Amino acid sequence: MKITVIRSGGFAGLRRTWTVRVEDQQDRESWRKLVDGLPWNDRRPAPPQPDRYVYLIRVSRRRITLQEQQVDGPWRELVERVKAAAG
Repeated sequence: MKITVIRSGGFAGLRRTWTVRVEDQQDRESWRKLVDGLPWNDRRPAPPQPDRYVYLIRVSRRRITLQEQQVDGPWRELVERVKAAAG
Protein backbone atom coordinates (compact mmCIF):
# COMPACT_ATOMS: atom_id res chain seq x y z
CA MET A 1 0.00 0.00 0.00
CA LYS A 2 1.36 3.40 -1.00
CA ILE A 3 0.52 6.53 1.01
CA THR A 4 1.15 9.98 -0.46
CA VAL A 5 0.69 13.31 1.28
CA ILE A 6 0.86 16.47 -0.81
CA ARG A 7 0.88 19.78 1.02
CA SER A 8 0.33 22.92 -1.02
CA GLY A 9 -0.49 26.54 -0.37
CA GLY A 10 0.74 28.49 2.58
CA PHE A 11 2.22 31.96 2.47
CA ALA A 12 4.82 31.10 -0.19
CA GLY A 13 2.60 28.71 -2.14
CA LEU A 14 5.17 25.93 -2.01
CA ARG A 15 4.26 22.31 -2.69
CA ARG A 16 5.77 19.37 -0.80
CA THR A 17 5.18 15.69 -1.40
CA TRP A 18 5.94 12.75 0.89
CA THR A 19 5.39 9.10 -0.05
CA VAL A 20 5.66 5.91 1.98
CA ARG A 21 5.21 2.26 1.03
CA VAL A 22 3.70 0.48 4.02
CA GLU A 23 5.33 -2.80 2.98
CA ASP A 24 8.75 -1.18 3.48
CA GLN A 25 7.99 -0.15 7.08
CA GLN A 26 8.92 -2.31 10.07
CA ASP A 27 5.63 -1.52 11.83
CA ARG A 28 3.35 -2.44 8.89
CA GLU A 29 0.48 -3.55 11.10
CA SER A 30 0.27 -0.25 12.98
CA TRP A 31 0.22 1.59 9.63
CA ARG A 32 -2.65 -0.62 8.44
CA LYS A 33 -4.61 -0.07 11.65
CA LEU A 34 -4.15 3.68 11.35
CA VAL A 35 -5.30 3.71 7.70
CA ASP A 36 -8.27 1.43 8.44
CA GLY A 37 -9.38 3.80 11.22
CA LEU A 38 -9.33 6.97 9.12
CA PRO A 39 -12.73 8.71 8.84
CA TRP A 40 -12.87 8.70 5.03
CA ASN A 41 -16.63 9.27 4.92
CA ASP A 42 -16.77 11.85 7.71
CA ARG A 43 -16.01 14.84 5.51
CA ARG A 44 -17.04 18.13 6.99
CA PRO A 45 -16.82 21.18 4.76
CA ALA A 46 -14.33 23.82 5.73
CA PRO A 47 -13.81 27.08 3.92
CA PRO A 48 -10.31 27.73 2.64
CA GLN A 49 -8.33 30.22 4.66
CA PRO A 50 -5.71 32.52 3.14
CA ASP A 51 -2.09 31.51 3.64
CA ARG A 52 -2.97 28.11 5.12
CA TYR A 53 -2.01 24.72 3.76
CA VAL A 54 -4.18 22.28 1.84
CA TYR A 55 -3.44 18.55 2.10
CA LEU A 56 -4.19 15.94 -0.53
CA ILE A 57 -3.91 12.49 1.01
CA ARG A 58 -3.89 9.39 -1.19
CA VAL A 59 -3.92 5.84 0.11
CA SER A 60 -4.05 3.35 -2.75
CA ARG A 61 -7.23 4.33 -4.63
CA ARG A 62 -8.70 6.49 -1.89
CA ARG A 63 -8.09 10.22 -1.75
CA ILE A 64 -9.22 13.14 0.32
CA THR A 65 -8.45 16.86 0.31
CA LEU A 66 -8.36 18.58 3.68
CA GLN A 67 -7.81 22.16 4.72
CA GLU A 68 -5.04 22.66 7.27
CA GLN A 69 -7.55 23.16 10.09
CA GLN A 70 -9.14 19.77 9.26
CA VAL A 71 -5.90 17.83 9.67
CA ASP A 72 -6.42 16.66 13.24
CA GLY A 73 -6.80 13.41 15.14
CA PRO A 74 -5.96 10.37 13.00
CA TRP A 75 -5.37 12.57 9.94
CA ARG A 76 -2.67 14.52 11.83
CA GLU A 77 -1.11 11.26 13.01
CA LEU A 78 -1.01 9.91 9.45
CA VAL A 79 0.49 13.10 8.01
CA GLU A 80 3.17 13.28 10.70
CA ARG A 81 4.05 9.58 10.33
CA VAL A 82 4.32 9.84 6.55
CA LYS A 83 6.51 12.94 6.79
CA ALA A 84 8.80 11.28 9.35
CA ALA A 85 9.07 7.98 7.46
CA ALA A 86 9.66 9.66 4.09
CA GLY A 87 12.40 11.80 5.58
